[in-house]
Amino acid sequence: MFLSVNLNYCFLIKICILITILFSSCKNDKKERGENVTFSPTWSVQKANQWYKMNKWPVGCNYIPSTAVNQLEMWQATTFDTITINKELGWAKNLGFNSLRVFLHYLLWQEDKEGFYSRIEKFLQIAHQNGMSVMFVLFDDCGNGNPVLGTQEPPIAGIHNSGWVQCPGHAQVRDSTLFPVYSDYVKGIIKKFREDKRVLCWDLYNEAGNSYHFEETLPLLKKIFQWAREAQPSQPITSGLWQSGALEYRNMNYFILDNSDIITFHSYGSYENMLKEIKKLKSYGRPVICTEYMARTLNSLFTTHLPLLKKENVGAYNWGLVAGKSQTIFPWGSSLNAPEPKIWFHDIFYKDGRPYDEKEVALIKSVTGLGK
Repeated sequence: MFLSVNLNYCFLIKICILITILFSSCKNDKKERGENVTFSPTWSVQKANQWYKMNKWPVGCNYIPSTAVNQLEMWQATTFDTITINKELGWAKNLGFNSLRVFLHYLLWQEDKEGFYSRIEKFLQIAHQNGMSVMFVLFDDCGNGNPVLGTQEPPIAGIHNSGWVQCPGHAQVRDSTLFPVYSDYVKGIIKKFREDKRVLCWDLYNEAGNSYHFEETLPLLKKIFQWAREAQPSQPITSGLWQSGALEYRNMNYFILDNSDIITFHSYGSYENMLKEIKKLKSYGRPVICTEYMARTLNSLFTTHLPLLKKENVGAYNWGLVAGKSQTIFPWGSSLNAPEPKIWFHDIFYKDGRPYDEKEVALIKSVTGLGK
C-alpha cells in the first residue's frame, strides 16, 4: 500500500513538472512572438469612480472647426487651421465648457505619424490654454465608407454632415490583413499620450456597427480594446453605447459594458428617455458620460437635458459648436439645397461667433457656472 501511494505521488509530481515546463514554454513562445503577456484588466469600479471624482464634471461638445468638412480636413497638414481652432475654442470657453470630444483617423497616422503627433500636440496646447481637456475618438463607423487622404470634396449643399468619413472604412472593418496597421495606430497614439493629463480618456470606437455594419465590427472592436490595454494608458478607455436596446447590437453592447472603464452613451431622445437610460447605466456602478446629445427638432435640448446631466453628475458633450462645413445645423436626412432651417439641429454659434439663441447660451452658462 505504501509503495503504491508513493508511486502515485511520484507520478503526480512528474505531471506537475511537465505542465510547468509546457506553461513556461508557452509564455516564452508568446514573448518571442512579441505578444504582451501582462494584459491589463478593466479598471475596477473603485478606480474608475476615484478617477471621476478627481476631474471636473466634464461638459463640452463634439468639436470640428467650421473650416473642416471632416476629420481628415481637420488634421491634414495643409488644412490644419490653428487660428480658427483657437478662436472657436475661446467661444467654447466662454460658455463654461471644460472638455472636447475630437475624432482622429488612422490614415493620418499611416501617412505621417510624426507630423500627426505634432498637430495633436498643438491642438492639445490650444485646448489646454482655453481650459479644456480632450477625449479622443480613434475609430468611427459613421459617414462615407471610402475615406481618402488629400483634398476633400466640398460639402453638398443642404446635406447634414455630407463629408464625414468612416474610420477605417466600410470594407476595411472586416479586412483582418489590415489589423497590424490598426494595432500600430492604436498603440502608437495611446503610448504617445498615455501619461498626458490633457487627455481625459480614450473613446476607442464611435457608434460601432453603424452604417449597416451591425456586429461585423465586433471582431475589430475586441482587438482595439486589447491593443489599447496593451498600450497601458493612465487614462480610462471606453466605447459609446448608441443602440443599447437593439437586439442586433446585443453582443456588441455586452462586450462594451464588460470592457469599458467608464460608461459612455449617446442620447438624442426626450428628457424621459435620457433619464431612463441614465438610471439603467448607473446601475453598473461606474462613472457615466453622455458623449452625444442635443438635436433641437428631436426635442433633445440644452434647456431640458443639460440641467438633468448636471443634476445626475453625468458628463455632457453635445454635438457641434460652430455652424460650418459639416452642415450639422441641418437634420439627419436633409434634402439637397435645403434652405437654412429655422430651427437648427445642432451647433451653438454662427461662423462669426454670434449665438444661434441668446437665451440658450445664457442657460448653458448658468449650468456650467458662468451665468449670473
